[in-house]
This record gives sequence, C-alpha cells and structure tokens, in this order.
Amino acid sequence: MRPEDRRAAIIAATVPLVTEHGYDVSTRQIAQAADIAEGTIFRVFETKDELINEAVRAALDPRETEEKLRAIDPALPLDQRVQEAATLLQHRMASSVRLVAAVGMARIPHEAHADREARHAEHIKLLSQLFEPDRANLSCNPLDAARFFQILALGGSHPHLAGGQIMEPAEITAFLLDGIRRHDP
Repeated sequence: MRPEDRRAAIIAATVPLVTEHGYDVSTRQIAQAADIAEGTIFRVFETKDELINEAVRAALDPRETEEKLRAIDPALPLDQRVQEAATLLQHRMASSVRLVAAVGMARIPHEAHADREARHAEHIKLLSQLFEPDRANLSCNPLDAARFFQILALGGSHPHLAGGQIMEPAEITAFLLDGIRRHDP
C-alpha cells in the first residue's frame, strides 16, 4: 500500500473511534479498527495526538457532503431536492455535534477552521443551485433561499438550538417552502 493510502486508511479507521471515545481512544483500538499492527501507526504519525488531530480534521471536512449535494438531481421536484439536502445537512450536523461532544470544542485543531469562510461560501453556492431551476417560483433569489435553508436546516438539526426536538427533513422542507402562515384557498 502506498504511504498516502495507508495514512488515509488509518485516519478513516480513526474517525469513528474519535467520535465515540474522543482523545481517550487507544492506539490499540485504532490498530484493530485499521487492521494493522499498533507500531505501524507510529511509522505513519509521530504521535497519537497528531493522528487524532488529523482524524478530527477529516471528520469536519465538508467535501464529502458537498459532493453529495452536487449529486442531487436538479430534475427532481423542488421539495425532493430540498428534502435530500436537508437529510445531508442534518447528518452532517449530527456527526459534527457528536464529534465536538467527544473531543471538546477547545480540542478542535485550529486548522480545521482555517478556510471556514471560503467553505461556507462554497456551501451556500451549492445550496443555491438546488433552488435555481425554480427561480421563477420563489419569493426570493436562490442565494437567499440557500441562506434561509441552511439556517433552518442546521438550526433545526442541532439538539440544543432545536430545544431537544430535532426537525425531520420533511418538516424542514415544508416549513421552508410553505412557511407557517395558513394558506386558505
């Protein structure tokens, strides 16, 4: 196995362990999950903390979610596109909350936040593309729709912000697209 592939495989095996155990995960647990000898970890990473920091960075990397957002079929009806995206954002929020709870906010590597503004702009751009095919039927432009959607989806998916009652993707979709005002015929 190429060194970069081995490194990536060890990081990938470490992510769920860090999410479950935080920094208390043992190198023995990591080695078992990666199906390698424990000493192999230290041929790839100088310290256990270096490996865990890399696993945290990988877990917080939004690229996988962004790829899944890009894969949503723009030919689907708007409510289906929004519900699929809400499911993705909800999953991302849940995994991030679990990770931060396990490692603590103070232990999140600073570099994990380094390109936050650029990533946020890319995220909003991707979300706005969900709304673009229905631009004529929206009361706002697709960029604003994306911002409102992200606020609602992430806020409704965060256990503390949602008051312990997480919104379902269908609820997020209905609220975003229909609002709370009664629409009498």
